[in-house]
Amino acid sequence: MQSITIKGSKRESVGKKATKALRNADKVPCVIYGGEQPIHFSADEISFKQLVYTPHVYIASIEMEDGNKYDAIVQDLQFHPVTDRLLHVDFYQLHDDKPVMMDIPVKLEGTPLGVKNGGVLRFPNRKLSITALPKDLPDFIHVNIEKLKIGDKFLISDIETDKYKFNQSENMVVAQVRMARAAITTEAEEDEEDEGEAAEGAETTDTPEATE
Repeated sequence: MQSITIKGSKRESVGKKATKALRNADKVPCVIYGGEQPIHFSADEISFKQLVYTPHVYIASIEMEDGNKYDAIVQDLQFHPVTDRLLHVDFYQLHDDKPVMMDIPVKLEGTPLGVKNGGVLRFPNRKLSITALPKDLPDFIHVNIEKLKIGDKFLISDIETDKYKFNQSENMVVAQVRMARAAITTEAEEDEEDEGEAAEGAETTDTPEATE
């Protein structure tokens, strides 16, 4: 998985007054969990642009002024309720021998046969939660959907991998091809017309008169 470098400075004080001063200086207070003890630090707000405001996922390579370096993933984000400004970031430190849970974006490949035949592609789960060792964390989960016909579904159980495990049900739908709404409406209208014609035909059928 790709990484983004964050330059950090350890925080000597974690009180409200110190936190407010950091934000006024366009810095974001942060904490790294997962080690022997939490590590409190701050970093320039602008340095989180590529890490936070993106649909992709990255490992944060956090470099401290004292020379220490930590690889971590974002665990929690806090934003201002009005301005959406980033207020606080919680990180989880990565260890080579410890599996970690992370949401990974799904990347669809190919055009489904069903779409070529007039169907509509639904993509309800654009990220999937997995558990893996840091070295096995992928940038994307690649899913080939070329063979999907109208009515077909691609499930988590259809994804072949031995490097990580999924944290959702294997029956969860990743993508599916459904009949277009216009096609459904047309079929319904045609059925109604057929039924109407059949009824009209039954009403107009001549019945033989009795011979006196």
